[in-house]
Amino acid sequence: MENTVLLDEIRAICPQSFIRHNEPMANHTFIQTGGNADIYIKPENVEMVQKITIYAFINKVPLTILGYGTNVIIRDNGIRGIVMNLDELNKIKVQENEITAESGASIIDVTKVARIHDLSGIEFACGIPGSVGGALIMNAGAYGGEIAFVLKKAKVLTMSGDFLTLDKSDFQFGYRTSIFEKERQIVLEAIFQLEKESSELIQEKMDRFTSLRQKKQPLEYPSCGSVFKRPINHFAGKLISDSGLQGKRVGGAEVSKKHAGFIVNVDHATSTDYLHLIRYIQKTVKNKYKIDIETEVKILGEE
Repeated sequence: MENTVLLDEIRAICPQSFIRHNEPMANHTFIQTGGNADIYIKPENVEMVQKITIYAFINKVPLTILGYGTNVIIRDNGIRGIVMNLDELNKIKVQENEITAESGASIIDVTKVARIHDLSGIEFACGIPGSVGGALIMNAGAYGGEIAFVLKKAKVLTMSGDFLTLDKSDFQFGYRTSIFEKERQIVLEAIFQLEKESSELIQEKMDRFTSLRQKKQPLEYPSCGSVFKRPINHFAGKLISDSGLQGKRVGGAEVSKKHAGFIVNVDHATSTDYLHLIRYIQKTVKNKYKIDIETEVKILGEE
């Protein structure tokens, strides 16, 4: 389907939504790299999300869901079809010990709302710069906590346009994975079950986690977060550091000198720079330690 036809048809479906043609994805990723999306849209409500999803399913148009672009590398050739961003679905509400948050809400904002309402259990996410939807898909975690510990229910949309409500028995959480990723379900809403605790104690935990993050992570540069999964019985960052790769650079992408598990954009890097550096790191660690390190970051787009 020609992009101009696709654009016209999407505009007819969602006339009030933010829609762009040939939108640079470098504007929507934390590492500030990536080629253009054919169509980039931010639907204003769940009904529009469903309409676009059904349209893409029926017409066999590739559909990519993008959150905050924090743990993502989009290739320099861009993304074909439709990229749908759910930032406009960002409501957060509290009822007793539960917080209901829409997919596009910031997971950091959820932790702030929890603190205000004396609700504990999600403090670990106070420094994770992603959306609720992305956190569920990746089973985001830090400092001994993870989404699997606090998620009670989730409302999702299948890629064929059907609404589902899932509970704990459905989530299939694992290390940086979930049913939402395996089945390519579109997360619409999450319900977190938390516990009462004083906001002072909650703030103390959040302050401690924030301090640890600031000391250990290279927050002064754009990055895509932790690049590699943790190998069994090892830490990816230590393997990379012990391989002498801290400071290794390809183009403008560099293995962080502060934390070897991060690759930072120090000088107008491209996604290709990142991908070449990732492959170099994997090859070096494999040769030295006979250990395969897999990417945690999601790599999207046309090769």
